[in-house]
Formats: sequence, structure tokens, C-alpha cells
Amino acid sequence: MLKPRLTYTRKERLKNKTVISNLFSNGQSYSLYPIRVVYTTNPDAKSDAPIQFALSVSKKKFKKAVDRNRVRRLIREAWRLEKETIIQTLPENAPPIALMIIFTGKEIPDFKTIKKSVGRIGSRGWVVGDA
Repeated sequence: MLKPRLTYTRKERLKNKTVISNLFSNGQSYSLYPIRVVYTTNPDAKSDAPIQFALSVSKKKFKKAVDRNRVRRLIREAWRLEKETIIQTLPENAPPIALMIIFTGKEIPDFKTIKKSVGRIGSRGWVVGDA
């Protein structure tokens, strides 16, 4: 069996401002310390990716851009490695999902902690569609 390509492509990035504002106004959320996950269905997705993903790190908690960028890189790498297992937890014929990860920790985490939290994203189940 072929291994899936572990990539994070441009199609998978969530950049549309209207989708992001809809995500925060109508989305479901839960916390998996040190991250908070906010997601909603994205039926108007112009991309064929099953999940479009964005992330945020607070400027209030990390004053230096170097630290914020470090946390972003850790989360992106964990997402890249865990993406396939998360996509497999989606229900059959689920509409595309817009997902944002917000880092809520106060210190720069180690990669193991981030990977564990990101890997548990699909474990809570997905509330998608008209539910």
C-alpha cells in the first residue's frame, strides 16, 4: 500500500475572510489543551480539500514574533503529520470543513505535546450538516 503524501498544500489553507468570520459566529468549538479547535461546515468551499485549516497564536501571550512563529511552525508540522488520521474521522459524504486551531498555552510547547493535541482533534466526533 502506498503511503499518503504528508503535505500541507495551498488548497488546504483557510484564507477567506467571510468563511473565517462565519467560523467564529456559527462554529462549534472545544478545547484540547494547549489548543482550542473551532470548526464549521464550509459548503461554499472553492477548494476540493476536505478540511481547510488556519491557526492563530495570541500576540498578547507571545510578545515576540519569533515565539509566535515558532508555535505556528510546531502546529503546522503536527497538522501535516496528523492530517490523514483526522480526515479519516470525518463522516462519509461530509461537506468540506473549515477548521481553526487557536493556541491557548502560555509557554512555547514541545512538539510532542502539540502533536498529541492535534492528533486528538477528530476523536471528539464532528457535528456536521444540519445537526
